[in-house]
Amino acid sequence: MKLLIKNGTLITASDTFRSDILIEGQTISRIGLDLEVDPAQVIDASGKLILPGGVDPHTHFDLPMFGTVSSDDHYTGHKAAAFGGTTTAIDFVVLEDQGFQYSVDLWMKKAEKAAIDYSFHMNLTKFDEKIAKEIPSLREMGITTLKVFTAYNGRLRLDDAGIFKVLRIAKENGMLVMAHCENGDVIDTLVADALNAGHLTPEWHALTRPVWGAVEATLRMAAMAEQAGAPVYIVHMNAGGEVDMLRYARERGVKVMGETCPQYLFFTIDHLRRADGAKWICSPPMRTEQDNARLWEGLSNGILQTIGTDHCPFYFDGTRPIVYEGRGIAIPGKELGKDDFTKIPNGLPGVGDRLPIMWTYGVRAGRITANQFVAYNSTNPAKIFGLYPRKGALLPGSDADIVIWDPQKKVKYGVAHSHQRTDYNLYEGWELTGFPEKVFLRGQMIVDGDEWKGKQGAGRFLKRAEGEVQ
Repeated sequence: MKLLIKNGTLITASDTFRSDILIEGQTISRIGLDLEVDPAQVIDASGKLILPGGVDPHTHFDLPMFGTVSSDDHYTGHKAAAFGGTTTAIDFVVLEDQGFQYSVDLWMKKAEKAAIDYSFHMNLTKFDEKIAKEIPSLREMGITTLKVFTAYNGRLRLDDAGIFKVLRIAKENGMLVMAHCENGDVIDTLVADALNAGHLTPEWHALTRPVWGAVEATLRMAAMAEQAGAPVYIVHMNAGGEVDMLRYARERGVKVMGETCPQYLFFTIDHLRRADGAKWICSPPMRTEQDNARLWEGLSNGILQTIGTDHCPFYFDGTRPIVYEGRGIAIPGKELGKDDFTKIPNGLPGVGDRLPIMWTYGVRAGRITANQFVAYNSTNPAKIFGLYPRKGALLPGSDADIVIWDPQKKVKYGVAHSHQRTDYNLYEGWELTGFPEKVFLRGQMIVDGDEWKGKQGAGRFLKRAEGEVQ
């Protein structure tokens, strides 16, 4: 079956132009003006924008934490992603003691219900000579990225010597290291001080994870990457000083790339001081309005490379079921830490919010261009993580992952529109102009307005090649 989308305006990372687009099977076959194909299903996209499906480089579905689990799995989270215009998501595999293959197999099993296309990063939370020798085996599994942590002492963190060795192994094998940058030693000390003083409210989550820890750890990772001759990708940049460090390193030729997330552009520590402050608990934490502004500058000026979500949702009150697809479901959530901030599951919903929020408050507000919007949310992640031009592109031969975007549609946003399986939305009541109208995954319509046409198991695992430094 051929599908012809006519009279739309295509937006890519570099160009904006009026064109038709022909889909044959699962891929784009032709792009051009006044295409005529018979027989073909025709969709008139007059007045609409045609975008490549979003690529979210940072999600956490079905992730165990603090005695519970993130409330979206690889079906519900993928469904939410699709309603928000995202058609590819990259999740993180938890490294078990049984090794890489065992750990990947566990995540493959979780993802059998996938509704959009997906891939995995490997959380590298242990390191020794045996693991060092096994790292190249991940490439055979189609996984070319390793995430390291400079925080979470005794649980996830590698020391600097281990991180440096991982960077060199990654370089030798065409892989990319991703880094969570905070200072674990400072955090542990300050958390102990806060608990001893009886400071238990959510704001102390942010106060015990100081901004300077993120700034110095970001520069330290860039420095180690340069000394190893390897690229590095800094996840969820949240501080203005991190943008400064990214610019400093890149101007000196360091192959360092930066990702931010929408939550760090809009919210501050003051949100943690609200009665419902636990909703905003994530790591790294919210900072200040000055940090928000500098991160926006990082996007506007092209210092940053991607926008991910770090989607890792938990119910605000997991004792009360919500109705999802006609069935009541309750999952323990942030109420677990109602009397102690250190027991609040860390993470936020966001996989369905990214594109609609960034369009209204980024593109329409004049902070980023429509082309930057596509670059940060789709094309750059696809290039960095070895998926381009299959994903993140409107080109002949690319997968027909396409969003027909209505730039005039007005939405009062919130839980009802996001489709994320949790009981709150960070952007509840926000007024949006511009929203996905139809979403296609490899040529199949999976979202049609408010109607879900996708299905469990339709998503495919994407084996990834070596990516490109952006």
